[in-house]
Amino acid sequence: QKKGRERSGAVVIGPAGERRVRFSVVENDKWRSAGRTGMGAVMGAKNLKGIVFHGTRTRTPAHPDNLARFVQETKERRKDDKGVHAYKTLGTPMMVDVMNKAGAFPTQYWSKGQFDKRESINAAAMQEKCTVRPHACLRCMMACGKLSTVKSGPHAGLTIEGPEYETLYAFGGLCMIDEIEEIAYLNDLCDRLGMDTITAGNLCAFAIEAARRGKIKDKLEYGDAKQVANLLQRIAAREGVGDILAEGIVPASKAFGLEDLAIHVKGMEPAGYDPRALKGVGLGYAVSDRGACHLRATFYKPELAGISPPNQMEGKVEVFLDFEDRLNIFDTLILCRFYRDLYPWDQLQEIIAVTTGLELNEAELRRLSAHVMDDTRRFNIQEGLTLNDDTLPKRLFKEPLESGEGITEAQLVRMRSDYYRLRGWSREGIPPERDGV
Repeated sequence: QKKGRERSGAVVIGPAGERRVRFSVVENDKWRSAGRTGMGAVMGAKNLKGIVFHGTRTRTPAHPDNLARFVQETKERRKDDKGVHAYKTLGTPMMVDVMNKAGAFPTQYWSKGQFDKRESINAAAMQEKCTVRPHACLRCMMACGKLSTVKSGPHAGLTIEGPEYETLYAFGGLCMIDEIEEIAYLNDLCDRLGMDTITAGNLCAFAIEAARRGKIKDKLEYGDAKQVANLLQRIAAREGVGDILAEGIVPASKAFGLEDLAIHVKGMEPAGYDPRALKGVGLGYAVSDRGACHLRATFYKPELAGISPPNQMEGKVEVFLDFEDRLNIFDTLILCRFYRDLYPWDQLQEIIAVTTGLELNEAELRRLSAHVMDDTRRFNIQEGLTLNDDTLPKRLFKEPLESGEGITEAQLVRMRSDYYRLRGWSREGIPPERDGV
C-alpha cells in the first residue's frame, strides 16, 4: 500500500431509513443506491445516519504492468462492441422497447405484459423530453448512466441520473404513468426519501389495486403521478396507509386481505421481467437467495438473445448455472453486471491473476462459486428457508398474459429439481457438507 492524495466518500440513509421503512436504501455518490433488501432500515435501527470515509492509501496489484495491458486490450477489443455502444447511447431505458416486444413488460400490477403507452416512457422519449448526456462510473468505458435534465413542465430543470429501466417499469408499467418527466420526479423523490424504486413502484401499484377493490379508503388510480408521489411521501413518513405499506408487501397484503394478489418471492418483489414470458427468469426469482432478484443470473439476457429460448426447457438449467456461477465470481470481485458479455471465464481468470497473483483455472473458479452458493444456502436454511419458499406467486401460475404466454407450476418444479440436482443439493434443496473448496 502507498500513500497518495486524500480522498473521501460517504454512504447515507434518508428519512425512510430513519423510520425503518423495510425497503429503504443506502445512498452513495449522490445518485447510486444499495437498493434492495432494506439495508437503510438496518442502519436506521442503529440510529446511524451515514458513514464518511477518508483515506490516502491505494492497493498495489500483483502485476501492475499486466493489469495496465489487460485494461488497454479490453478497451481496444470492445470499443466497437454493439452492446457497449447501446448502453453508452441509450442506457437501460432501451429495455422498455425490448421487454414490450417480448411481451414481458409487467404492466397494471402484473396484469399485462405490454404497456400501450411505452413510447411515452422509452429511451426515445427520454432523449426527447430531457437533455441527456452519458455518465460513467470511475474509468468505465461503457458510461451506461444518463444524466437527464427535464426540459419543460412542472419539473423543468430537475436533473437526475436516470430514470433507469427498473424505475421506468415500476412506475411506468406497474403504475401506468405515461410521462417520463413524472417518472423522473418520482425517481428523484425516492432518492431523496431513501427508498428502493422497484419495491416502491410495486407497492404503489398494489395500493392502487387495493383502492380499486375497496380494501382501503384512499383514492388512488393508475396513471396519476401526483397521487403516487403523495403515497411515497406517506410511506416514508409512515402516515396512514403508508405505515402499512412501509412494512413491505407481505404484511401489507395480509392487512388488505389481498395475499393472493400480491406478487413477491420470499417477501421481495420482482424486477421488470415477467416470468410468464421468460421462464428461466422465473427460475431465477424462485431460487434466488434474497427473493425475486433478477441480478443473481441476469437470465433475461440469454433468453432474449436466443441462447436459451424462453419456452425451451431442455438444457435451460445448465445455461442458467453457467451464468449464475460466473456472476457469483463477478460479485466476489465487485464487477458490474453490464460487463457480463465482456468477461467470460478466461477473462475472469486473467483479472484474478493480474490483481491477486492467484492462478486459478475455470474448474477452480466454478468450485469457488459453488462454495459461495452452498454457504449462502446453508445460512438461509438455518434462518428457516424451506423448499416451499423456492417458488413463484400462485397468481402467476393461474393467470396467463394477454399474449397467452404463461408459466406452469410443473415447469417451475422441473427447472427447480434440475437446478438442485446440478448444484449437488438434495431433493429438498439442501447442500451437502463439504470440506474446503
